[in-house]
Amino acid sequence: MIKRLQQGQEAAFQILVKQYQSRLMAIAWGITLDHEESLEIVQDVFFNVYRNINEFRGDAGLMTWMRKITVNLCLNWKRRWKRRFKWHHVSLDSGDTLSSKEENASPESHYLNLEMEKNIMAHVARLPEKIRTVFILKTVEDMSYEAIAQMLNIKPGTVSSRLYHARKSLAGALKREAS
Repeated sequence: MIKRLQQGQEAAFQILVKQYQSRLMAIAWGITLDHEESLEIVQDVFFNVYRNINEFRGDAGLMTWMRKITVNLCLNWKRRWKRRFKWHHVSLDSGDTLSSKEENASPESHYLNLEMEKNIMAHVARLPEKIRTVFILKTVEDMSYEAIAQMLNIKPGTVSSRLYHARKSLAGALKREAS
């Protein structure tokens, strides 16, 4: 795949986008909490990959490289917007579509699942950025503590601590709502 990308084969690039777009989107949204910005960031990731694929050394896997680009672009975006005020907007196309697993579910259970997912994501969105980033990389990307530490330039113990705080905060918030 990498050789084909380095040769400039458009079909290889289309396969790359199709294969990794949703995973990179999940990372970007988990950090930015903004659907439109996440779409732009993922587009920038693929542009960077296309532009710099000949400099890819292969020390790590292609997904690892793209994940690092995604996280860096997201963190740069967050730094830029922290300096300015930005109105939060909600995507009009983030519709509530049924997944294949839910197609046979009752409307009530589908509604309850959607409500629970929205509730959890609202709590994730309230986590501090540093904690949320580690949480998303671990839960969405299933990265190891060492890989997260290396990507974010922090110690594995810091990763562990941030994950602990994220899980504790989410569990407490969900427990409070249940009672």
